[in-house]
Amino acid sequence: MVVLGAGPAGLVLGNILVDRGIDCVVLERAERTHVQTRARAGFLAAGTVRILARHGLDEGLRRHGRTHGTCEFRTEDGRFRLDYSGLGQGDPHTVYPQQDLVTDLLARYLERGGRIRFGTEAVAVRAADSDRPEVDVREADGRSGLWRARYVAGCDGRHGAARRSLPAGTVRHHRDHGVTWLGLLAEAPPSLDAVGYATHEHGFAGHMARTSDITRYYLQCERGTPADAWSEEYIWDELELRMRAREYGPLRRGRVVHRSVVDLESDVLEPLRHGALFLVGDAAGLISPSAAKGANLAVLEASILAHALIDDLTAGDSEGVDTYSARCLPHIWRAQEFSHWMIGLLHGPSGADGESLFHNSLRRARLTSLRTSRSQQDWFAEHYVGV
Repeated sequence: MVVLGAGPAGLVLGNILVDRGIDCVVLERAERTHVQTRARAGFLAAGTVRILARHGLDEGLRRHGRTHGTCEFRTEDGRFRLDYSGLGQGDPHTVYPQQDLVTDLLARYLERGGRIRFGTEAVAVRAADSDRPEVDVREADGRSGLWRARYVAGCDGRHGAARRSLPAGTVRHHRDHGVTWLGLLAEAPPSLDAVGYATHEHGFAGHMARTSDITRYYLQCERGTPADAWSEEYIWDELELRMRAREYGPLRRGRVVHRSVVDLESDVLEPLRHGALFLVGDAAGLISPSAAKGANLAVLEASILAHALIDDLTAGDSEGVDTYSARCLPHIWRAQEFSHWMIGLLHGPSGADGESLFHNSLRRARLTSLRTSRSQQDWFAEHYVGV
């Protein structure tokens, strides 16, 4: 089995397969240090935690993860909180930085005897019409190579070789939401004991704690804004303005250690299997970060595929691999629907024309329903945590 990509999807898949005695190699184009330090999402759904626990992959998050179940909305009509862990299905999130999870998964994979090749970039996959697919690779020293396996799992994201190698006829559903965020990682203690969502005429702002001294922030910006366009002083001033620090208390400032620009886009590919090639995680469907679904979907899909492959490779039962797309796509589309709803809840059109005023009034009405309706709060909680 060849797995492309050493993110959560590839390492969860590799761990489950190796634990069941299936020979597996993970090919990762980046070096190990980069893989273990790249900052990504940090909110794990309850179902994700259960999957990791079931396969002995939860030791680190049990020791260092923090249960979280509250979000706060700050709007032009005031602020309100939802203790979502007491609503819906009654599930919280576990806050655990993705780079720490990846470090744990990699260590466990190697302990179990799994093989991984860092600095090895998959260039193309030939798998659609073959029982012995081939993966063309480029090594760190520039040399070309070839890997053969029974199956290939494309866990290498939206720009990876798996997507580039898809046959004609693959359907890609795509939506550009027309919203851009400046993603920030600050060496600053959290300023809220909740996830913070702020709507403002200047645009959206978000606050997400990562650790006791690291906080993730988001600021909506114009499309095309470079990551380094704004000074740190301007960033903090804008965060305080949008999060209404004057009314609700100042933010705890610190050095901004990482910046990235995120254009909010979504896509879903169908089908997720092409012969011996399977798409997993961001390769299967890109989801906006508005509702913290990406890593959770990746772990779910990896688990579904792992058990399907185990049945096929150890017992000759191909039902799971044959129905992989049909099992995963309903989860993906449900997560996409909630993410789309969140984008509409948190972002409104700028301008004072009639259409902009109409859509912003609808957005404020949705926030009012979320503040006042228990049934709406239960729906939110179930979809916010679940995948």
